[in-house]
Amino acid sequence: MYVCLCKGITEADVRELGCGGAWAPELLAATLGIDEESCCGRCARNIQELVALAASETEVLHLAAGSR
Repeated sequence: MYVCLCKGITEADVRELGCGGAWAPELLAATLGIDEESCCGRCARNIQELVALAASETEVLHLAAGSR
């Protein structure tokens, strides 16, 4: 599912960054090229939702690693 149509960013893109440890708002925005000047700005205003998505992927990885 797309989370930013302007930049073509998908949930999978955000989850992949979360797997790599990029889930701080500033880091996600910079890595994804999100800013209110180069697109509509909706994703920049909702960056916390993207952070939650990225962080949830990190939690899944930690849970899976603990069950080995």
